[in-house]
Amino acid sequence: MTTAHLSDTIPSTTERQRKMARRAALGSFLGSAVEYYDFFVYGTASALILDKLFFPGADPTAATLASLATFGAAYVARPLGALLFGHLGDRIGRKNVLIATLLIMGAATAAIGILPTYAMTGALAPALLVLCRLLQGISAGGEQVGASLLTMEHAPKNRRGLYTSWLLNGAAVGSLLATAVFIPLGALPAAQLQAWGWRIPFLLSFLMVIATLIVRRGVDESPELLKSKQSSKLRTIPIGTVLKTELRATVTVFVSAFTIVISTFVIVFGLSYATQVHHVDRAAMLTAISVSQIVALVFHPLFGALADRVGFKAIYVVGSILCAVGVFGFLGAISIGNTVLIVIATLVLKGVLYAAPNALWPSFFAQLFTPQVRYTGVGIATQLSFLLTGFAPTICYALLGENDNWLLTAAAVALTCVLAALAAASSKPARDVAE
Repeated sequence: MTTAHLSDTIPSTTERQRKMARRAALGSFLGSAVEYYDFFVYGTASALILDKLFFPGADPTAATLASLATFGAAYVARPLGALLFGHLGDRIGRKNVLIATLLIMGAATAAIGILPTYAMTGALAPALLVLCRLLQGISAGGEQVGASLLTMEHAPKNRRGLYTSWLLNGAAVGSLLATAVFIPLGALPAAQLQAWGWRIPFLLSFLMVIATLIVRRGVDESPELLKSKQSSKLRTIPIGTVLKTELRATVTVFVSAFTIVISTFVIVFGLSYATQVHHVDRAAMLTAISVSQIVALVFHPLFGALADRVGFKAIYVVGSILCAVGVFGFLGAISIGNTVLIVIATLVLKGVLYAAPNALWPSFFAQLFTPQVRYTGVGIATQLSFLLTGFAPTICYALLGENDNWLLTAAAVALTCVLAALAAASSKPARDVAE
C-alpha cells in the first residue's frame, strides 16, 4: 500500500482531536448527569420523605433540619475529594481518576437505596446514611472539576465555553431526572412510598454509571496536561504549588463560586419551603423545578457560545448580579402561595439567570490556574466554596425563623451572589494559559 493510500485510511490529527473533543464533552455530560442525579435525588428525597424514615423521633421541624443537614454533610467531604483526586489528576492524569470517581459515586448512591431505616436498625440507619453521603461527597469533589478540565483541555480554544457548557447541561439533566423521578412516586400512597417507593430512584443510578463508563473509557488523556508535563516538571505536591504561587486565583475562585448556592437554594430549600411551610402542591413544585432544568438546557450552550465571543468574565458577573435580584422574586412568589407566579419565578431564576454563571464556571475558573496544578486549584477552591452551597438549605431555614422572614433569607442569598460577582470581576487569567 502506498503512502498516499495509508494517509487516506488513518484519521488526521485534526480529525482525531475533534473526535476526542466531542467524546470528552459527551463523557463529561453523562458523568455530570450521574453526579447531579445522585446528589440531588438525595436532596429531593431529604426534602420530601427521608426525615420520616431516618429521623422519626424528632418533631417535624427538627427532623426536616436533620435530613437537610445530612444533605449538607456530603459537601464537607467534597474538599477532601478535591484534594485527593486533584493531586492524582494533576500527577497521573484526568482520565483514570474520573473513572474512579464515577464508580464511587454510583456505588454510594445504590447503597442508599438498600439501607435499613430507623425503624429497622435504630441509630445505625442515619449513621450509615451519613457514611454514604460522605462517600458521595468525596467522589463529587473530584468528578465535576476533572470532567470539566478534560473537556476544556480537549476543546478548540475558541469554543471552550460552548463545549464545557454541556457539562452543566449534564448537571441540569441529572437534576431534572432527580426531581422528575419523584413525580410519579409522589402519587403513591404514603405507606408504599415509605416502604419501598423511595428506594427506586437511588437504585436506578447504576444504569447511568455503566453507560458513562463505556463512553469515558474511550477518551484520550488531556493533551494540554501532557504538554505542560513535558515543558515543566512539578517538583512539589500540587497543593503546595497552589498555595505558594496561585493563592490569588484560589481566593478569587473560592468567592466567585458563591453563586452556585442558587442550585440548592431552589432545588432543596425552595422545594421544602414551598411544600412544608406554605403547603404548595408537591407535584406543582416538582414540575416547576423540572421545567426550569429543561429551560436551562437551552440557555447553558447559548451563554457558553456568547462567552466565547464577548468574554467569560462579563457574562459571569452580569449573571451573578441578576441571580441576586431573582432570589427575591422566587421567595416572594412562594410566600404568597401563587402557583403561576412560583412557576414563572422558578423558570426565570433557575432556568435563565442562573444558567449564565452556571454554564461558565468550569472553563472560567480553570483559566485562572496553570495546567499542571489546575485540577487541584479549581477543585480545592470550588469545593470549599460549595460548603456554603451544601448547608444553604439549613442556613436558610435558620434565617427564616418562626416568623417566615423570607426577605432576610433572600437578602442573605443575594449577598452571596453579589460577592461572587465582585470577585469574578477582579479575576485575572493565568499567564501561561493560551488565549
